[in-house]
Amino acid sequence: MKRPIRLPAPLVAAGSALILVVGVLAAGLTASAAGPTTVGLGTADGFAVLAGSAITNTGTTTINGDVGSFPTTTQTGFASVVLTGTNHAGDAVTQGAKTALTTAYNDAAGRTPVTTIPTELGGSTLTPGTYTAASGTFGLTGTVTLNGGGDATSVFIFKMPTTLTTATSSVVSLTGGQQACNVFWQVGSSATLGGSTTFRGNILALTSITLVTSATVNGRLLAQNGAVTLDTNTITRATCAAVPAATVAPTVAPTVAPVATATPAPVAAVTPAPTVAPTPAPTATPAPVLAVTPTATPAPGVPAALPSTSTQESDSTTIGLLALTVIAFAVLWMLARARRRGSDPTP
Repeated sequence: MKRPIRLPAPLVAAGSALILVVGVLAAGLTASAAGPTTVGLGTADGFAVLAGSAITNTGTTTINGDVGSFPTTTQTGFASVVLTGTNHAGDAVTQGAKTALTTAYNDAAGRTPVTTIPTELGGSTLTPGTYTAASGTFGLTGTVTLNGGGDATSVFIFKMPTTLTTATSSVVSLTGGQQACNVFWQVGSSATLGGSTTFRGNILALTSITLVTSATVNGRLLAQNGAVTLDTNTITRATCAAVPAATVAPTVAPTVAPVATATPAPVAAVTPAPTVAPTPAPTATPAPVLAVTPTATPAPGVPAALPSTSTQESDSTTIGLLALTVIAFAVLWMLARARRRGSDPTP
C-alpha cells in the first residue's frame, strides 16, 4: 500500500497564513468596490415622511412608515392617507428625528472624494460612489441605472448645492443587488418629483420636497426646514435586507493519514513433540552355559597336546618387544653414563 504524502509543518503554516492574507485582501477589495459607507440616519430611520413646516396631502396617498413634522406640526389632508406606521406629529420622537436628520444631512454633504458628472442623469449607468454636478443641480429625464456590482451593501451619494428635479415618468433603476436604503440624495434647497416618477433612495432636503400626482418613492422624504407636499402618492420606507456576514473559511490543517503500522506476522505456535516414554531395554537373556567336556587325561607316557601354532606366535612377539625395550633402555643408560665420565676432570 502506498504511504500518504506528508506536508512539512512549516509549509502548512505558510499556506494557511497565505490563505488568510488573500482573504483579508479580497475583503478589502470588496469594500473598496462598494464605494462610500452608508449615511447613518439615527432615529430618523423609522420615518417615511419627516418635515419641518407641515405635511400636506391631496388624494389617496399610502405611507408605509412613520410620519411627523416639527417645529410646525400641521398635517393637512390626512383623512385620505393610508398610514402603515405611527403618526408622531410633533412629539419628542419627531423632534429627536429632526436632530438626527441634521446630522445625517451634514454627513452626506461633507463626503469625499467626489466625482463630478453631468447635470442630466437620464440614460446613464453609474457604479457606487459619491457624485455631484458642475451646475450644482441634478435633473432626471428618462432612466438612470445605479449598478451595485453584486454588492448589496454598496452605497450611492448624490450631492447638489441647489435642486433635484425629475421629469414625468422618470425612473431610478437599481441593478446588481443595489438596495434603495443605501442611496442618498442630499439636496441643498428643494426636490420636486414629476408625475408618475418611480424614485428610489432617501431624499435629505434642506428646504422642501414635492411629489406630483402618482409619483412613487421607495426610500424616505426627509425635509429639515420646509414642508412635504403629497398628491396621490405611495411612499415606502426603504429597509436594508440583512446581508449575511462574510464567512471566513477556517484554516484547515491538512489531514495526514496515519502511517500504516506493519502487522507482525503471526508466530506459528510450536506444538511440542509428544513425550515418548523410553522403551526399556530388553533384558539380555543370559547365554546358555556350555557344558565343558572334561579333557581326557592322557595316558601315562603320552605327552599332553601342545598349544596351537597361533598362540605360540603371539607369545613370541610379545617377548621380543619386551626384550628390545630393555636393551634400548640399557644402551641409553650406558651412553648417559659415558658422557658424565667424559665431562668429569678427575681421572
